[in-house]
Amino acid sequence: MRELIYKPYLKEFKSPVGAAKVNEPFSISIGITETDDIESVYFVLTKEDETPVYYRMENFGRKFSITLSVSSRGLYSYHFKVNQWGGGYFNIFCGEALKPEYHYGKDWLLLAVERKYPFPSLLKGGVIYQIMVDRFYSVNRRKTRSDCVYRDDWGGTPEYKPDQKGIVRNNDFFGGNLKGVTAKLDYLSSLGVSCVYLNPIFKAYSNHKYDTGSYMNVDPDFGSEDDLKELIVKAKKRGISVMLDGVFSHTGDDSVYFNKYGKYDSLGAYQSKSSPYYDWYSFSAFPDKYSCWWGINILPQVDELNPTYLDFITGKGGVIEKYTSLGVSAWRLDVADELPDEFISRLCSAVKRVNPKALVLGEVWEDAVTKVAYGVRRKYFWGDELESVTNYPFKSDILHFAITGDGTRLAGAVNAIVDHYPKDVLDSLMNAIGTHDTVRAITALSSDATPANKDDRAEKKISDYPLAVRRLRCAAALQFTLPGVPCIYYGDEAGMQGYEDPFNRRCFPWGKEDTSLTAFYARLGRIRRENADVLAEGEYIPVAAGRGIFSFRRVSPVGSIFVVANRSEFPLSLDKKVYDLILERATAEVPPDSAVIIRE
Repeated sequence: MRELIYKPYLKEFKSPVGAAKVNEPFSISIGITETDDIESVYFVLTKEDETPVYYRMENFGRKFSITLSVSSRGLYSYHFKVNQWGGGYFNIFCGEALKPEYHYGKDWLLLAVERKYPFPSLLKGGVIYQIMVDRFYSVNRRKTRSDCVYRDDWGGTPEYKPDQKGIVRNNDFFGGNLKGVTAKLDYLSSLGVSCVYLNPIFKAYSNHKYDTGSYMNVDPDFGSEDDLKELIVKAKKRGISVMLDGVFSHTGDDSVYFNKYGKYDSLGAYQSKSSPYYDWYSFSAFPDKYSCWWGINILPQVDELNPTYLDFITGKGGVIEKYTSLGVSAWRLDVADELPDEFISRLCSAVKRVNPKALVLGEVWEDAVTKVAYGVRRKYFWGDELESVTNYPFKSDILHFAITGDGTRLAGAVNAIVDHYPKDVLDSLMNAIGTHDTVRAITALSSDATPANKDDRAEKKISDYPLAVRRLRCAAALQFTLPGVPCIYYGDEAGMQGYEDPFNRRCFPWGKEDTSLTAFYARLGRIRRENADVLAEGEYIPVAAGRGIFSFRRVSPVGSIFVVANRSEFPLSLDKKVYDLILERATAEVPPDSAVIIRE
């Protein structure tokens, strides 16, 4: 029986693996057994919305190859057409898990990139640590407002119940601040952290700060601009960069710009059509009916391409220039799907004007190459926009593997991202297994059923903590060794539990950490640091995937790392005794619910 062999996530089949570069050659090879009846094979390449182009491949017996280049950036698709002697033919398409299939299926995808800026190496080989400032650590706490609740029960349950008007205010503060982050830089260094990602720090009404009140001001409860500068300077001395969260698709209704409640000394868009900010927003019936982000009326949506708004964010003296000039090394763009390509491109340009080595990353929940938002193909990686994204495809399938042992599904997710993404982007992906928007990783990995009642979810602790910890260690080992950069959500390394927002946003349990788990994360951080020559940019090579097992290699010119994860009920025997970097000793097996990392 004829066999088709094509694995586009390996360089012997597609070189370079991942995206192609405009006007630079790439090679494609496909294996076909039983070729006696084959007259020719064509590589059929189609740029999106254009006519297919047929390229005859060179015959090497049971392998057919071609080397070519493309002259314009964009998303292409391809399949193979096989002509047979006597006039017959058949097509080879992409089937499930990128495998070649006869006659039916989809095309494989090929992104062509044309870089406008040199790619920054800021994140490669490092570790990111995400912090919600109010919940991390407090030094010389400030109380600056009368319209919020200042909590004195560090570690208490965040307020989640609606008030008498049916609104969850998100206005209870526990006192974490920028000085608190600075005070814990040595702790972060002990985890191997190379980049601190701060959830929004601009002045805002809420504790989470995704309802910006004033872009040009640090929230007074978090500290001052000088406190931010101090954090940046002291972090840099420890080899740690600072990433800010930019929320640019909407503002708060309680803001300088909208000023619905008249708290600011400004003429807001809600107050008057003569406001300098009026055209930033879209009113269907002034002033009370306006476009909101996902229909949430405290988050009025902005027109990102309005000239004055665009200039305010990306222009001379604007928001991006100000904070990048202060030393911010990276930006994470909230809800990148909501931001037009032109806006992202202009923002990236603003960043690069100040610091060409700074990085722009976007929140994207799906495959960022295939992403279509609001009917528009997104151009995130085409060359002048994003340089990384939140890698949710890895997150969901790493957790799924740690729970079910489905190595096949995880392998498919990783192979697809490796195949689609530019290599430099791949090496800079933000690989999280928990975030402020998702259930805490250790809670997600528990076998407990999620309580139906929110009151029960508020206080529930998982009943199978030891099992969840074993699964978390297995998941974290993959997170730290797969292509990309691990992002620790504050407290995951301490064993913090919690269901959905706000229960996943509790205070860091200083003095009550799971110290063995923290030590495990510190060991993973040390492994990344000591093996950055492989893990920063090493090629990804899948080895085995199936029920209960997932293994791969990362290979560079100077060596390789072999990772084996076992999510079965039984120990997995290795071919020989090896030195496990996690256990820091020799072993000949991988216990259940664990992984080994081997430097070869």
